[in-house]
Amino acid sequence: MTPKQSKQMAKTAWKALDDKKARDIRILDISTISVLADYFLIASGSNKNQVQAMVDNVQEELHKLGFVPRQVEGYHTANWILLDYGDIIIHVFDEENRLFYDLERIWRDGTSISLDDLE
Repeated sequence: MTPKQSKQMAKTAWKALDDKKARDIRILDISTISVLADYFLIASGSNKNQVQAMVDNVQEELHKLGFVPRQVEGYHTANWILLDYGDIIIHVFDEENRLFYDLERIWRDGTSISLDDLE
């Protein structure tokens, strides 16, 4: 996947999360510190139904662009759903688990970027 495609995927995922009223959407550029992915997107929802709706919307919007996740974890419990698209990994939490796992702290060596940085 090209860097341009990764940026497009991250942008599309951010907008899909925002469309479902995701809270505190963060984009971390981890390309210089990890081979796992270029970007982590982290967001939270207030309940199981919202978290699942956010994930459903991301999958739908990325599918329209021809992208299918390599792996989806945690959908049924919806405490923490992980969508692995290779170059971008999307983490959608309920609020309690986001605070508990605190990925922003764990990946603090990554660069927090804005949606505008993906243009």
